[in-house]
Amino acid sequence: MAVDMKPVTFRTPSPKLDKIDALAEAQQRDRTFILNEAIDHYLAMQEYHIGLIQDGLRDAEAGNVVSHQNVGQALAAERASRKSKARR
Repeated sequence: MAVDMKPVTFRTPSPKLDKIDALAEAQQRDRTFILNEAIDHYLAMQEYHIGLIQDGLRDAEAGNVVSHQNVGQALAAERASRKSKARR
């Protein structure tokens, strides 16, 4: 299935473009391939983060939260446990 490709133009610093071109050469690919791969990875990471945020918001709306004080107490207990183990 052919994908409708459209040209995009943007400005980037020369050192960054040099790195992109070096990577393309090392992979025996063209600049377009490298840039599309980078965009795909960026979009996937953003979609993943948005999903995590949405999950957190749903948990908060459902009341599934932990107070700041409880988190602090749990971290303090963990630190104390690690210090006592390190002394042994």
